[in-house]
Amino acid sequence: MQHTYQTTGTCSKIITFDKDENGIITDVKFYGGCPGNLAAISKLVEGMSAEKIHKILSGNLCGQKPTSCADQLSKAVMED
Repeated sequence: MQHTYQTTGTCSKIITFDKDENGIITDVKFYGGCPGNLAAISKLVEGMSAEKIHKILSGNLCGQKPTSCADQLSKAVMED
């Protein structure tokens, strides 16, 4: 099922991804932000469970911001 997540506090404004009935995440796309870094994150999390993505990326900050694109992805994948 396709999901769309509106980010807050990051250069990337929207994240889309597919999440299957087992919580496996595929086809992650960030809109806005640093294209190279975000393409790399998308490749690295391809096929991972939402729980594993959340565990790895939650709390990852960008400079002095209270969040990051990776942190926002960790939140997005845990939503229903």
